[in-house]
Amino acid sequence: MDEKAFLALFESFTNTKIGVVGDIMLDTYWWGNVDRISPEAPVPIVSLQRKEIRVGGAANVALNLSALGAPTTLFAVIGQDTEGTDLIGLLKEEGINTNYIYSSSDRITTNKVRVMGRNQQMMRLDHEHTNDITYKEEDALLANFKAYVEAENPALIILEDYNKGVLTARTIEQILAYCNEKGIPTSVDPKHKNFLAYKGCTIFKPNLKEVKEGLKIQVGEVNVENMGKVHAALKESLGHQISFITLSEHGVYFADHTKQKLIPTHIRSIADVSGAGDTVIAVASLTYASTKDMTLAAEISNIAGGLVCELVGTAPINKIDLQKEVIKLLVK
Repeated sequence: MDEKAFLALFESFTNTKIGVVGDIMLDTYWWGNVDRISPEAPVPIVSLQRKEIRVGGAANVALNLSALGAPTTLFAVIGQDTEGTDLIGLLKEEGINTNYIYSSSDRITTNKVRVMGRNQQMMRLDHEHTNDITYKEEDALLANFKAYVEAENPALIILEDYNKGVLTARTIEQILAYCNEKGIPTSVDPKHKNFLAYKGCTIFKPNLKEVKEGLKIQVGEVNVENMGKVHAALKESLGHQISFITLSEHGVYFADHTKQKLIPTHIRSIADVSGAGDTVIAVASLTYASTKDMTLAAEISNIAGGLVCELVGTAPINKIDLQKEVIKLLVK
């Protein structure tokens, strides 16, 4: 593709509707300085300077989509609490549709509190429920999802699993079946609990560690031959269309029924890898929804994942920065 074609692609994102289903959470950062060790215990004293809240989990996927201009809608179950109110407020500020998020009196909103000193994470405190949502909550989630699909006819649905209980076996099965019935492609970012539940999805995007744990296999050297065997094993269990596996410092790999490719990472100054997977699934899914070209989706999302690793904490991709980097690296 030439520069003009890439600019047109990025412009097309503003007309590509994406729905995101999964575990949304609040990321809280307590920033401070560390100058001494506590006399009470051998731990650093963090002198708190400021507090910051950001969106996390599936909400960070939605944030990346919105940052690229895509009309984005979230589906989740949260608590009726201050954290839930804060989370909804942050999402609305970014133009993300929160109308289909279900607030339950029986759950709390996941909040991950990170204590940061000298730009390093000192500690993380998690406040959450990780049990599966109830049958009533499943019904509410599924009803909201089907209403959205009927009204909006999205280009693609992302299922973003963080093992916090929203994506149960029942919600996964019914969402995928409904999307397949409607001819809507699906993209899955799995975790270990329901790793092999996403049968019949379009794009399955685990990282290499999740593949090893989910399939209970050893992979050996990261090369096309070994990754091809991984794709075959995943295909046998899931019957999906495309494997898209992130490989950390080795880049990304994808395979479908006609081709496979190992795409090396671009050298970066890594500051923080948190949230990079969210960016990769968002950019890959949006590009695929717009083009149906998985090679292009893998190439662009590989670049995007590297860019966000240069930032501290979870942060969305910058559309202009990504556009410039893609043109620099991919224009032939």
